[in-house]
Amino acid sequence: MLLRLAVFLLVLANLLLFAWTQGYLGRSGNPDSQRLAQQVLPEQLRIVSRGEPARAPSTKDDSDKTVDKRNGNGEFCQVWSDLANADADQVERLLGEQFAAFKASRRTTAEISGYWVFVPPLASKDEASRKAAELEQLGVQEFFVVTGGGPNQLAISLGTYRSEAAANTRLEALRAKGVKSARVGERKGKPVNALEIRGPEAQAEALRQAIVALLPKASSPSACKVRSEPAT
Repeated sequence: MLLRLAVFLLVLANLLLFAWTQGYLGRSGNPDSQRLAQQVLPEQLRIVSRGEPARAPSTKDDSDKTVDKRNGNGEFCQVWSDLANADADQVERLLGEQFAAFKASRRTTAEISGYWVFVPPLASKDEASRKAAELEQLGVQEFFVVTGGGPNQLAISLGTYRSEAAANTRLEALRAKGVKSARVGERKGKPVNALEIRGPEAQAEALRQAIVALLPKASSPSACKVRSEPAT
């Protein structure tokens, strides 16, 4: 009797298990089918990539740069070169009066106009006269004493040349004649200036047109050199 009851209960348990796995009792046998119903806000899910690594979100700095560029708030920088002193002064006044948001840094250099062979300035006119006499005795005929004032007052010019090589050739010829005190030096022309101007990009074109109207013969500006950031 007990054996029959055990067999009956076993068969009944198998029938109940079969009915449950087939969904006859109201539940699916596939647990994954229940997950769709358990999703929270499935309509907000988005596919960010297909077969490619997802891109990292933009940092705050990158987004700020994009906004600045779109709004024209970036920094403008150009260099106006080969300006005479008076022209550079006019541009600086223009910035101060009409474009106060721009800042200019000025660099002045003396233009090399050539080279000359010369005897350095002597202490007095008498010494210059004696040196001139010595040069004549050595067979040097082309020279003159500088008397126009300035740092080269009472120097003796022995020739001016466009290239340094030509000046050195003249110097060697003079030394061959026994002139030991002569040397080669640069001849400086008028000073020239370069203005590096930085300011808001939104006003850059207006500033350029104002400078062109002020100095129509000025050379076209060039872009500033990129400043390297210090390593961290």
